[in-house]
Amino acid sequence: MLTDCHFKYDYYSGNHEPKEFFTEALIESKSFDLGLGFFSSSAINSLANGFALFIAQGGKMRVIINDILTNEDKQAISQGQKEEVEDALCKRIISDIEKMKDTFSRSNELFFRCFSYLVSIGRMEFVATLSSKGGMTHDKYGIFTDELGNKVAFIGSVNFTRTALEQNAECLTTFTSWEDASRVENYQKKFDECWSEDNVHLIRIPIEKVKTYITDNYPSRDVQQLLDESISLRESTLKEHPLPSYLIEKLERKEVEPRFPFPKEREIQIKANDAWKKNGRKGIFAMATGSGKTVTALNCLLHFYKEFGYYKALIVVPTRALALQWESEVKNFNFQNVISTHTDKDWKETLSRYSTRSLLKPNRNIIIVTTYATFIRKHIQDFVSNTNGMDSFVLIADEVHNMGAAGPIKHLPKRIENRIGLSATPERVYDEGGSKEVYAFFNSYPPYYTYRFTMKEAIDSKILCPYEYYPVFVNLTREEMYQYNVKTEQLRKFIDPETGKYKKEAEMLLMARKRIVHKAAMKKQKVASLLDERKAQGKLNYTFVFVPEGYEPDYAEIDDADIDPEDIHIIDEYSQMFKSRKYSYHQYISGLDDAPSILDAFERGDIQILLSMKCLDEGVDIPRAQYAIFISSTGNPRQFIQRRGRVLRTCKGKDKAYIWDMIVVPPDIVKSASQTDINLFTGELRRVLNFAALADNKMEILYGELREICSTLNVDMFKMLEDEEEQYKPKGE
Repeated sequence: MLTDCHFKYDYYSGNHEPKEFFTEALIESKSFDLGLGFFSSSAINSLANGFALFIAQGGKMRVIINDILTNEDKQAISQGQKEEVEDALCKRIISDIEKMKDTFSRSNELFFRCFSYLVSIGRMEFVATLSSKGGMTHDKYGIFTDELGNKVAFIGSVNFTRTALEQNAECLTTFTSWEDASRVENYQKKFDECWSEDNVHLIRIPIEKVKTYITDNYPSRDVQQLLDESISLRESTLKEHPLPSYLIEKLERKEVEPRFPFPKEREIQIKANDAWKKNGRKGIFAMATGSGKTVTALNCLLHFYKEFGYYKALIVVPTRALALQWESEVKNFNFQNVISTHTDKDWKETLSRYSTRSLLKPNRNIIIVTTYATFIRKHIQDFVSNTNGMDSFVLIADEVHNMGAAGPIKHLPKRIENRIGLSATPERVYDEGGSKEVYAFFNSYPPYYTYRFTMKEAIDSKILCPYEYYPVFVNLTREEMYQYNVKTEQLRKFIDPETGKYKKEAEMLLMARKRIVHKAAMKKQKVASLLDERKAQGKLNYTFVFVPEGYEPDYAEIDDADIDPEDIHIIDEYSQMFKSRKYSYHQYISGLDDAPSILDAFERGDIQILLSMKCLDEGVDIPRAQYAIFISSTGNPRQFIQRRGRVLRTCKGKDKAYIWDMIVVPPDIVKSASQTDINLFTGELRRVLNFAALADNKMEILYGELREICSTLNVDMFKMLEDEEEQYKPKGE
């Protein structure tokens, strides 16, 4: 916080260098409003040491650049040709930057890469102001603001240049909001007036071309690269222009300190953390897929650190792919000492050493990322049993329903007091006993849990994009229906009379029956017609086609699963069809090493169609997918709810998503349909109504072909819809 700093009233060359002030103020601030005298002589070297940290901590910046109004400018403005002035001013500033290149040092380069990064992610804005009287607006002032709203303002004769800050005998004066609130507020008001509109003294001109020039000529790197470069620069440049030892220590401490990786917390993250604390730091967050469950949980851990001064967490996830994603997100929060059981070959020895040392220092920082399959095995269980201070760890269980499976439920880490369970659908399908144990362990119960954020709320708050949904009805052939009936009849002997559910021995038969639905011959014809229509309309780009596998692995026991050869055969058949129609497509199957490059090509439009299998179930998001075709889905609500959420991710240029869903129905839809026919359709109908409930074209779905089928088969669609919509009602209704 800025209030933790001991700012001097005056900074001048030779005694408390001005760059000391800028470095310390930057690393304690969330926003920086700067009124420049000249852009062409920016204080590049003086800002470089703190600028990367300012960015990493979510800093936002606004810059007003002052310039001289030329005679040509005056004439253009008097003739109402302000755009010409804007263009000329942009050219002058760009010319100044190009001249500076001849004397660029590594810190100059870093400064502009920082600028470029802020511009590219929308956290840097700048405009130019011209004096309406033709002179120069020669102000040099600014205001730093921290996350609690504390401010420090500065002004002085010092030009914002390296020479002025490090060599000239010029003075910089500061004022803090906790000691001189009125003066600081005057500077903030002055800046805001100049920023927002023209006035009698100033003409405000946006300079978008300068922003484009900077981003084109200084491609932005990620935050960690900027920080690494900043650290490297500090080691080489401080010999010539040293900073005080206390400030170097503060920089080093800040560089390894956990931090929220975005400008500010969303309301959902604040509410989830508050609810978790109120519930004794136990709870389940039932949050829609795509709404930010990972960030929300890690933010709770960050708040835990801020309160207690340390962080220790055990993060358990279903798959290796998700473990990698969590590891990446943990590092985005700048948590240190991250141990992954899938990327660290020496993880067992590392945990053993930590466990031994915990006897002397129980609050050493550590983050462990593992899968449920590894969690239930000896090394993790020994760590949980033998490590001192385990009660103060935070357990984060992603896709928390897995914790109620046969393996994990025997090893619930009861020594860990602080617990967060995450899932869009926490309930265990067909396992009421396992669900109840999970609820009790996390002290969190349906329907509202500790914190709930539904897909409706996510769409209404624009965290997810709205969508239109189109069920495409596909009739089974008579032969397919016959085979479906045969399998159904065979399954009857595997029904448990006590529970009314299928026994474990029925798995292979259930899978065989499911494949009849997956492989329905008419699906290919429907998909081909749909894509041909999209191609004719010139709307084939950003299309995602999902072919799910028949086998649903139990991620409580295994953390990766090979795709069955028969399922590969299905996706290959669709590939052949796409190839024959000359679609630009690419198969995207789980585990591909070149997955990032494929997604980049898809986002650029080089690949029009992604034909995929399994990836959505592993947590892969396809934000640019605007048109999604689900060729088949299981009856498990968890799967189709998650898949929908992943294609509703927001993305630049994507205002709405469009989903087509292949819905299998009997070959003959008649009033005398068998119970098997009705059951087949009803299983598909649940998914249709789940999608339709939040779709923009809901009424079109309900009163179209769907209503006719339901009426013929005597299925009460509206009662089922009412039950479906119950989950979106706010608490108390």
